[in-house]
Amino acid sequence: MLVLDETRMLGSSEEALSQFGRMIRRDRNHPCVLAWSIGNEEGRVQGGERGALIAAAMKRLARRLDPTRPITEAMNGDWGKGLSRVVDIQGFNYFVGDMDEFHRRFPRQPSMGTETASTVSTRGIYANDAARGYLSAYDVNFPPWATTAERWWQYFDERPFLAGGFAWTGFDYRGEPTPYKWPCISSHFGIMDTCGFEKDNFYYYQAWWGAAPVLHLFPHWTWPGREGEEIEVWCHSNLERVELLLNGRSLGTQEVRRDRHLMWKVPYAAGTLEARGWRGGQLVLTAKRETTGAPALLLLVADRDAISADGEDVAVVEVRVVDAEGRGVPVADDEVTFQVSGPARLIGVGNGDPSSHEADKGESRRAFNGRCMAIVQATKQPGEIRVEGTAPGLAHGVAVIRGLRAAARPAVE
Repeated sequence: MLVLDETRMLGSSEEALSQFGRMIRRDRNHPCVLAWSIGNEEGRVQGGERGALIAAAMKRLARRLDPTRPITEAMNGDWGKGLSRVVDIQGFNYFVGDMDEFHRRFPRQPSMGTETASTVSTRGIYANDAARGYLSAYDVNFPPWATTAERWWQYFDERPFLAGGFAWTGFDYRGEPTPYKWPCISSHFGIMDTCGFEKDNFYYYQAWWGAAPVLHLFPHWTWPGREGEEIEVWCHSNLERVELLLNGRSLGTQEVRRDRHLMWKVPYAAGTLEARGWRGGQLVLTAKRETTGAPALLLLVADRDAISADGEDVAVVEVRVVDAEGRGVPVADDEVTFQVSGPARLIGVGNGDPSSHEADKGESRRAFNGRCMAIVQATKQPGEIRVEGTAPGLAHGVAVIRGLRAAARPAVE
């Protein structure tokens, strides 16, 4: 992971420089830090002489404390003006399409996207629903200043003078609900939701930021009452071509274009939707979406088998609502109650629902599109920790975690 380390006060006052200096001293020995950022969207000063003077003072301090790293500022305009002439790296916030003119004027200026994307989507939702405060997980929704994940990444990937970009944001977060306001309680910007459950765009980034083969098919295929209705089926893949099948019948093969998704319009019929991904004439990956049955049981999976019995360490326990065949039910909203036994305590619950007003410090949480989670914290006593989840009418699930003495905790790989 690379870190752009940013101070929260652009300024040349004693306090602003003190904050900036303390940040550099704190973090300069961390190899992950690639650059120092002196501010973010400082519209009142960033494009003028005052901004340039402030930036020069901050740059002098940075050079004295750490001469090895460049500085930047996350600018949402005024590129080429004011402090833009002082920083080492030009930082671009949004407004994809305006960077070419800057590069024409300043062809030797290193540049990167200090804030990009701001795509908005809700995990597991495939149509905008303003009444409930949800947005489609297809990569189609964005505020006026922003763009889709696909458009910004395609733009940056095609331009070698852009070093890359930081996507806003990795996770949804509390506040700034966009485009809907209260009673929504969190943003929709994340590549993952507030629980860290991946949205479909997660796999777009995985396909084009990484080298490993990716084949992700969506939406889910449980749509009772929509028989015969056309449903947009998308696929994120970095393979060469993908074939789509419904209940064993081919719906055609498409060539994968770099940095783009594939799409078919498929009349809904219950059963199995399958994608087959090919490279070099070889079948590399398959992905399936099956019509599921009714919720039948809870599957609990902890993110680790053991935690340190130090009174602080935590385990995150994911809950999936599955049918009788063990398939995740993508529309399930059963309320799950948690009980923890052994040397640990339940400290939080969640489900990633940006419209949920349920208590995060409660003992239960509704599944949101088939998933929820609990966070369990160890005490200072070692021993076996059992986390049980129950829901009316469903078979209960259990996750077992070992609380180990701190010295015996396994090394993190």
